[in-house]
Amino acid sequence: MKILFVANRVPYPPFRGDKLKIFHLARRLAKKHEVHLVTVAETAQDLTYRAELEQIFHSVTLVSLPTWKSKLKALTGLFTSLPLQVAYFRSRRFAAQVESMLDKGNFDVVHVQHLRMAQFIPHRHKSRAILDLPDAFSLYWQRRSENAGSWLQRRFSLLEHKRLLNYEKDVLPAFPLNLVCSVEDRTYLEALTGARLDVLPNGVDTSNFYPRGEKPEPGRILFTGNMDYAPNVDAVTYFCQEIFPAIRQSLPHVKFVIAGQRPVPAVLQLAGEGVEVTGFIPDLATEYAKARVLVAPLRFGAGTQNKVLEALAMGIPVVCTPVGFKGLGIESGQGAVLAGQKEIFIKETLRLLQDDAYRQEVVQKGGNIIRDRFAWDAVALTLEKFLFRISGQQ
Repeated sequence: MKILFVANRVPYPPFRGDKLKIFHLARRLAKKHEVHLVTVAETAQDLTYRAELEQIFHSVTLVSLPTWKSKLKALTGLFTSLPLQVAYFRSRRFAAQVESMLDKGNFDVVHVQHLRMAQFIPHRHKSRAILDLPDAFSLYWQRRSENAGSWLQRRFSLLEHKRLLNYEKDVLPAFPLNLVCSVEDRTYLEALTGARLDVLPNGVDTSNFYPRGEKPEPGRILFTGNMDYAPNVDAVTYFCQEIFPAIRQSLPHVKFVIAGQRPVPAVLQLAGEGVEVTGFIPDLATEYAKARVLVAPLRFGAGTQNKVLEALAMGIPVVCTPVGFKGLGIESGQGAVLAGQKEIFIKETLRLLQDDAYRQEVVQKGGNIIRDRFAWDAVALTLEKFLFRISGQQ
């Protein structure tokens, strides 16, 4: 097949969810198919990765769209009915580039990454395109509004939620297939839009994230993720304020490590009193290997969390709120323990820190499931089947 990837970020370096996904999927599909890339370059640094991308893609088209210009477009989007997530990426130049490539490129199928990129696919080309969503965006903003810290944040979140509801209803049915990364998101969007949906899970690089056989440090609790991402900022703040003090009361020696790039001031100020904020870590596997348990106390968001998949693939047990757990499609105790209430979250974290037999039982139940179901090789094969189907070659 000749495949065009329309991506909303330059998929290099593969350190964040949306970059990570396209990098690993395209790299695997390129072994058997001709894959091409067109994407937005938000910074001058993005433009320097062409050589690395050309090792994967047959052709690489980078269209410059500076972040300052996108922010201005989002601001002007307040006076339209568009979701600000979509307004942020508006670009006549990018739209013209994509249309030209689709008209002239003779592609068998188009992979459109993210709801934000749907606006660039002309109607006449949508019959051979798949819209791949990271999650149900309106569900994400609904949950964000429910956990907003101020009246203004809540009003903004509700506004974006309403706009996304209407946008998803309008956009998704126009594509022959839409993909989400969890059954929860699919069920929600099917009921909302009536569109055709299927599940393409997030993946994990099992060549890097695997059990190392190292003994974890006693009392070491880990959280990973991009630390300028609102759900992650809220999660670690909530954990430090509401959960960690009770854990320290029982185990004074415990340490909570927040590992992730671009920590915002609200995260940096959490450091101290048993809390460490590392900033960027080149190889997160080294942090997972040292951890006794990973926590995912997310209160809003949607989809499947990469941090959870990576920890489970390495044999590190996870304590999850429903937001971090539902997208996994597993039972509580199969590597990850579901803790919907604060008291349960505290209890399960303490138990995994203190009870070696229980910790090993949880790890053994989850490891093989995660490595078999969520390895990027398996996810890429699933995407290949969907692409064949839409291209008419299967």
